[in-house]
Amino acid sequence: MKRSLIAAALLVSVLPALAQQTESARRPSAANGQAIFLRTGCFTCHGTVGHGGAGPALAPNTLPLAAFQTWVRNGTPGWSVERGMPAFSPRVLPDADLADVREYLATRPAPRAVKDIPLLND
Repeated sequence: MKRSLIAAALLVSVLPALAQQTESARRPSAANGQAIFLRTGCFTCHGTVGHGGAGPALAPNTLPLAAFQTWVRNGTPGWSVERGMPAFSPRVLPDADLADVREYLATRPAPRAVKDIPLLND
């Protein structure tokens, strides 16, 4: 009985660390990132593929993950609807979701050059 209790106590103490290792070892998913990018409304400012619009282009040359997370978490100081980026808390966008969004943006191809779009050169 005593051995069972000790084993159970050890298992309970190790489980959170194992869960954290599993989460940090998880590879970001571009497909999930696209779904989150669209569902969360990021596309309304940054375009459906992150090439920009009312907000700046985010793809394909996106920030490193840590800088990307910091920017999304903090947003633009004094943000307003007319200017800047709102902050998104981990309750709205967990770190794993942000890693997926960043992966999606990093995998987007660069937009075609204006000179390569016939309609824009007429």
